[in-house]
Amino acid sequence: MEKMRTTENMRREGAYRVLDYVNPDNSGFRTAVNSEIYVDKSGLLNCTNRVLGTMQRFICNSRPRRFGKSVAADMLAAYYSKGCDSEELFSGLEISQSPDFKKHLNRYAVIQFDVQWSMGVAGGPDKVIAYIENEILDGLNECYPDVLPEGTVSVPEALARIHRALGEEFIVIIDEWDVLIRDEAHNQSVQDEYIEFLRSLFKGTEATKYMKMAYLTGILPIKKVRTQSALNNFEEYTMLDAGMMAPYIGFTEVEVRSLCEKYGRDFEQVKRWYDGYLLDEVHVYNPKAVVSTMLRGKLQSYWSQTGTYVSIMPLINMNFDGLKDAIISMIAGKPVPVNVKLFRNDMVTFHDKDDVLTCLIHLGYLGYDQEEHTAFLPNEEIREEMMMAGEVSKWTELQEFQQESMKLLEATLDMEADVVAAEIEKIHMEYVPVIQYNDENSLSSVLTIGYLSSMQYYFKPIREFPTGRGFADFVFIPKPRYMHVYPALLVELKWNQSAWTAMQQIREKKYPEAIQSYSGELLLVRINYDRKTKEHQCLIEKYEKS
Repeated sequence: MEKMRTTENMRREGAYRVLDYVNPDNSGFRTAVNSEIYVDKSGLLNCTNRVLGTMQRFICNSRPRRFGKSVAADMLAAYYSKGCDSEELFSGLEISQSPDFKKHLNRYAVIQFDVQWSMGVAGGPDKVIAYIENEILDGLNECYPDVLPEGTVSVPEALARIHRALGEEFIVIIDEWDVLIRDEAHNQSVQDEYIEFLRSLFKGTEATKYMKMAYLTGILPIKKVRTQSALNNFEEYTMLDAGMMAPYIGFTEVEVRSLCEKYGRDFEQVKRWYDGYLLDEVHVYNPKAVVSTMLRGKLQSYWSQTGTYVSIMPLINMNFDGLKDAIISMIAGKPVPVNVKLFRNDMVTFHDKDDVLTCLIHLGYLGYDQEEHTAFLPNEEIREEMMMAGEVSKWTELQEFQQESMKLLEATLDMEADVVAAEIEKIHMEYVPVIQYNDENSLSSVLTIGYLSSMQYYFKPIREFPTGRGFADFVFIPKPRYMHVYPALLVELKWNQSAWTAMQQIREKKYPEAIQSYSGELLLVRINYDRKTKEHQCLIEKYEKS
């Protein structure tokens, strides 16, 4: 029997050819790099290089849609795959400055596939696993002729045999890994088949031998999916805890500022519209939205153009206690507590509002504060989408709040102090539970809910940190197209003081940074709440800058 050729000999002899699933070329990543706007995220490769062949080599990096999942997957394939020569492509990028750049460049056997694309060409979810396995096996037989026995039908078995024969180690990259979990949430047989395929590929003694690294990317985290220990050997990086992956999930503030300088965009306006995701102290922006506003020059919601708000309506309409109130509070700018630990990541099992809010965090419709354990609407783009979803859903609660809030806003703009006091008192009594009526957080809630309707004309209110007992201070800055119609608002709510005598304090204090440089009209709104009588007073003045 002829001596089996080594992998390196096979490569020199041209045994490798460009295939979709095995040893792909670099065309996908080249398209990204050649685009008018490409932000260098090759630093991610330093992270993956560090874990090659270690216990941490199994990675699930989940993020919302339009956050660059596919570009990252194509970049990894272009860098590691033996099916291409990518030195020139990566020259000038961050990874090219790494001492290990050439050590790992195009050195590995790579298997790459997109589950969503595969499902389409396979003819449906019931056929996709068989299709993927057949494509991978066909590619392996092309790349490693005479290694696999005729009739080999198992991908894990094929990888194990190739490893034993040639010492080959594989890198597996799966894009949209969770599409069957999300889109086929009620198809138990498909999900069971899929999870079993993944488990056989990545778990067990043989997998530890042939797997150099696995990189899965999608929207949902991978643990707690269907089975009791579904792929618990994976390191997870999510919108709840991004860890070392934080700078590579979306655009960072430094990157966005640089783009604004290049394209002549107002960074502060872009920040108000698209900032808000805070991952391990890294401010993260949606790449799709930023690129679109750079190229088009329009500050608007690009979210619905890539996946309509209709997708979240079944979630926000679930009949869980406190869910709609929580969403209304977040629309108005107030974060709400959330327990993210019990969500099963299967798009089926929802026990309470915390499960829904956690799912919305993974989908990118909410941000998450790891320190405070709270959920919030991250930016203006998402606020518009959530408002639209609420309007289409015809929430009675939201409509009622908007009606009351519009009365309050109109009275404020008309400087009708008595009407403002009455409306604030009404909202305070109807919205805040008695047990929390005198709590400082409840006073904050009164303002955020009270001025809910302002979201049509104003950015998310900026909350100033309290400087005294019972102090709630909010700044409302109008959106650019309303700056010449609506004034900025500085609204303060205190208790047990006289609104009439305390206005002098607001005149003499150092004004919040958010309005120091504001050149438009400014209204000062001072509201006092008397804890004993539960009555509210109000005073409104125009502020003339000296």
